Amino acid sequence: MADKQADIGVIGLAVMGQNLVLNMNDHGFTVAVYNRTEEKTKEFAEGPAKDTKVIPTRSLEEFVATLKRPRRVMLMVKAGNVVDIFIDKVKPLLEKGDIIIDGGNSHYPDTERRKKALAEEGLLYIGTGVSGGEEGARRGPSIMPGGSSEAWPHLKEIFQAISAKAPDGAPCCDWVGEGGAGHYVKMVHNGIEYGDMQLISEAYHIMKQRLGMSHEEMADVFDRWNSGRLESYLIEITRDILRTKDENGEPLVEKILDTAGQKGTGKWTVVDGATLGMPITLIAEAVFSRIVSSFKDQRVAAAGILGEPGPEDDAASKPNPAERDRILEDLEEAVYAAKLTSYAQGFMLIREAAREYGWTVDYGAVAGMWRGGCIIRSAFLSDITAAFDKNRDLDSLLVAPAFAPAMKNAVTSWRRAVIEAVRSGIPAPAMSSALSFFEGYRTSRLPANMLQAQRDYFGAHTYERTDRPRGEFFHTNWTGTGGSVTSGTYDA
Repeated sequence: MADKQADIGVIGLAVMGQNLVLNMNDHGFTVAVYNRTEEKTKEFAEGPAKDTKVIPTRSLEEFVATLKRPRRVMLMVKAGNVVDIFIDKVKPLLEKGDIIIDGGNSHYPDTERRKKALAEEGLLYIGTGVSGGEEGARRGPSIMPGGSSEAWPHLKEIFQAISAKAPDGAPCCDWVGEGGAGHYVKMVHNGIEYGDMQLISEAYHIMKQRLGMSHEEMADVFDRWNSGRLESYLIEITRDILRTKDENGEPLVEKILDTAGQKGTGKWTVVDGATLGMPITLIAEAVFSRIVSSFKDQRVAAAGILGEPGPEDDAASKPNPAERDRILEDLEEAVYAAKLTSYAQGFMLIREAAREYGWTVDYGAVAGMWRGGCIIRSAFLSDITAAFDKNRDLDSLLVAPAFAPAMKNAVTSWRRAVIEAVRSGIPAPAMSSALSFFEGYRTSRLPANMLQAQRDYFGAHTYERTDRPRGEFFHTNWTGTGGSVTSGTYDA
């Protein structure tokens, strides 16, 4: 075993780790593996990795000894303290210039901290988002690396080889930026994923409750949507879910308890959006909708006291075929427009984070990394890539020439779809919050003048005037007894 040399080593042999190892092996790379439980390593070596070039090791010392220099050690372990534990274990066995890679869903501040600490000891650190689930890891995920830029040339060949490929053949992997940029982009990816899933669930709810459609009929609609501009992995799997029957031949989805879990990345996105002052409203509503779903017992009790929400009288009857087709057309427009709004908000957040944390991020490249392999892969990501390639300083995708006409054309249908949900007593928080953001974003004068007047009235927070240059602040003695002293800060 000592004469064998591995191109890269992977620590952690849960399903994602195993599948990434097999993916690397398929692309001609020799991989050393180590797992805390030796029995897991043995099972993998004698099972899925049998007759491959994978090198199983029984100790970290043996593991590190098999690696070519600079040593590339990839951690596929649970995010959090476990990552720090393994870094502390493997660090003394490495030399200056060696590379540690965290392929889990770590919070980007942890990646920033680890990168800086390891740099002081001469080690390079990469925090990389990996999206696509178990199948993606095996056949080609989207990979979003960031951290020590000096490490990227030593990883580029491996990561781009094993990543998914976009329709034009480009690898869905590129350098994101310094520090925690890679994990930040993966975090926002997951936030957008939350939003997409919530939008699709709301569309399903409207089709089922308002239109009274069968599961086959709903599946056919999602199948049709998947052949047009809404083509995406999540639309595709929704079609398949609606067509899946349980052991009794009944729709399986209706047997699944209506409580949705979450692992934290969506929450992190919302918290960072609030911290940086970015209105990622659709993602926030998607996170809060999952939280509301977790109140199952409370919801059942509340329905008994308050009554299940029902339609207005004129929305109670099942629509005729022509009305149903019109509502479905509106719903398709609404899902498209809300989905694009969510992506626009996500990229606004990434842009602000790059400014705040000093990262240089290629936004077109980020969209390109999401075109294949990842959970949010969709047809219009190629258009997003093109929009940022034409104008890297684009403030928002909503005003990009490729999208602005479609957004303007969609708004009437989008409004009608939201109204239809409200009239029918169907909650549609993601769809409606995205519409509110879109309307607010294109409103040249909002009622925030009243809000700022209130702040000045009770807290002397000052205000700017429309008839004076920006940057001049004023205070009014609204009651005649407040005096002229103003607050020391001004927050827009």
